[in-house]
Amino acid sequence: MEKKYSVVGARLPMLDAGEKVKGAARFTDDIVLPGMLHGKILRSPFPHAKILNIDTSKAEKLIGVKGVITGRDIPDVPYGIVPKAKDEFALAKIKVRHVGEAVVAVCATDPEIAEEALDLIKVEYEQLPGVFDPLDAIKEGAPLVHDNTPNNISASIHKSFGEGEKAFDDCDLVFDNTFYSQAVNHAPLEPHAAVAQFDPLKGEMVIWSSTQIPFFLRRNISTTILIPESKIRVIKPRVGGGFGQKIDMFSKDFCACWFARQTGRPVKFLYDREEIFVATRQRHPMYVRVKTGMKKDGTIHAQRFWAHADGGAYNSTAPLMITLSCYFLMVPYRVPNLVYEGYHVYTNKPVGGAMRGHGIPQARFAVERQLDMIAVEMGIDPAELRIKNSLHAHEPHPGGFIINTCGFSESVEKAAEAIGWREKRGKLPYGRGVGMGGASFPSGVSNMSHLASGAVVQLGQDGAVTLLTGAADIGQGAETVIAQIVAEELGVRLEDIRVTAADTGITPLDAGTFGSGVTVRAGNAALEAATSLKKKLFEFVAKEMEANPLDLVARDRLIYVKGSPDKGMPLMEAIKRYRYADLPMPIVGRGSWMAPASEPTTLLNEEGNFAPNYSFMTQAAEVEIDFDTGKVKVVKMVTAHDCGTPINPLLVEGQLEGSIMGGIGHALYENVITEKGQVMNPSFLDYGFPTAMEMPEMEGISIETDDPVGPFGAKESGEGTQLAPAPAIVNAIYDAIGVNFMELPITPEKILKALEENKRSEKPRS
Repeated sequence: MEKKYSVVGARLPMLDAGEKVKGAARFTDDIVLPGMLHGKILRSPFPHAKILNIDTSKAEKLIGVKGVITGRDIPDVPYGIVPKAKDEFALAKIKVRHVGEAVVAVCATDPEIAEEALDLIKVEYEQLPGVFDPLDAIKEGAPLVHDNTPNNISASIHKSFGEGEKAFDDCDLVFDNTFYSQAVNHAPLEPHAAVAQFDPLKGEMVIWSSTQIPFFLRRNISTTILIPESKIRVIKPRVGGGFGQKIDMFSKDFCACWFARQTGRPVKFLYDREEIFVATRQRHPMYVRVKTGMKKDGTIHAQRFWAHADGGAYNSTAPLMITLSCYFLMVPYRVPNLVYEGYHVYTNKPVGGAMRGHGIPQARFAVERQLDMIAVEMGIDPAELRIKNSLHAHEPHPGGFIINTCGFSESVEKAAEAIGWREKRGKLPYGRGVGMGGASFPSGVSNMSHLASGAVVQLGQDGAVTLLTGAADIGQGAETVIAQIVAEELGVRLEDIRVTAADTGITPLDAGTFGSGVTVRAGNAALEAATSLKKKLFEFVAKEMEANPLDLVARDRLIYVKGSPDKGMPLMEAIKRYRYADLPMPIVGRGSWMAPASEPTTLLNEEGNFAPNYSFMTQAAEVEIDFDTGKVKVVKMVTAHDCGTPINPLLVEGQLEGSIMGGIGHALYENVITEKGQVMNPSFLDYGFPTAMEMPEMEGISIETDDPVGPFGAKESGEGTQLAPAPAIVNAIYDAIGVNFMELPITPEKILKALEENKRSEKPRS
């Protein structure tokens, strides 16, 4: 029997794998232009202070210095990734709000001179009281991080579904617990960098940046540097990891452009590792209180949440983050009655921003931990409790989600089977245990503006296909997956595709890489473009073959009537005849795709379908505790993931494995430690994260549900798998030693302390 697809579903290496292995991939810092200057930024040593005076005279006189700017030199135009939450300037203007905030920028003929110039700048500050915990920041009388934001609450959401709080009156059991999830840094291997070049004759700016969102970056540069978008070209070179941290515009982007225009020379800014920790973004620390009402039969009847996210000094994606954390409490479980209060709170700390899962990992940790606690209290197996409360496709949803496909209950079953749940849960020797956690995630969002994706596909006379897409590949393999979609539709091979991507001067509009929407959004646009091209070719070939265009199939560089591949026409022959008929070459197809949405809208104000489709997954973990050191060893992790149809199973597995390691870091190792706003571990030497030495045995299970919205049935397979590893690991720790942990990370010190405080009265399992 012939396979359903030829290229889609194939385990193919990424298009850029060869150049990366050879060290030939070109990242932003690899760009060197003639006469290029180098920029550096002087940053605040204080978490909260007024800027009284800045003296840059000595720095300006230093030989080799070509430019110095401060906040007073730049336009009074704040920027931000979310239109209603713009609150940040490239350089501080009146006061600084966190340690590491940019105050002065310089550019010079080499980095060493620029660094020396920073030492010559004198800044006079008046220190102000700071606030470093969101629960303190919202109290009356607390210092205000931004004077126009009462109680430091910059974004909030209050939602009630079903009967709301009243529903708790009908519950048989009510559980109320508080959880805390820590600050986590994205720690991409590639530092943030930008190179800008200005053409004074044309008034045009070109910037190469390690960004995830070239078109959004173009917009922010335009509004802040006062150059029309049409005069700005943003090019994304290879990106060595982003994970959400490279979504925002940063001082490096603005200052590189400013100095390039001011000096007439190319300018490069490159952040060091400490700057990445203190001056970019991190996962929001969050307090989550969960109140859950249960029926005796084990069904969830009502939930109420109070969430306080520590946003640091600025908003970044605050409204979207706090909204996501709310709405994704209503999947993957059936929650008929829900009340949610969520607050994004300013503090004088590094800024919180988008990181894989974007506000949901913190909430899922709380939910999945409490579900296990409920299961123990009610005497129900945790896996059975999850299956009993699982959502199913086509069910009405209180938040208005449209769920066409859902493999969640199957994912629980498959993960439990793979981890040996029935044989191991509660039955392993003391110190070993298994646990699980479930989650769901959107394939992109459809509740904001600027979320369309475009593509252009061209078929040349030599049979080569050129694909233009605005999608930003940041290492996840987006270009490869989109190329596979085009190759499948046109009936060519992956090696026939040439991709040009993420260049605002050449490629069509695209929202960028965030929210795991690339495959569905940009993939559908590319599919539409390829279909448009194929229609033109098929209409011609059908006449040559005396067939109906609707009966033709393109596969393996051959065009034929369905069921008769032996009587087909080779693609090259079809192109030759098309060209000899004096029809325009190359053959061009164009496509644009956006998820159905009322535009623009926001879930802060109204309910509605949040995404084109939703992935579902379960993570299961087995752990072993070292009683001498308190160290937790993750022995095995299983991911059962409903990602629709995997376009490239090899890349899906890579995403699953990466998420496992990220989840292990979230659960056990990673924590941005601050004392009075100062980051105490801003380096890879001091910041803990798992390495290859901590990598467990990993097993990925694909649950195919063939979604009707995604290209060839695909759904996301990136961020969603980051949501459940941490609670799965912590639930396994409970199974191993009977201790409930409510705060992350679970360090060896916490394990040893808990064991000492909670020595079991019963005999250990043998």
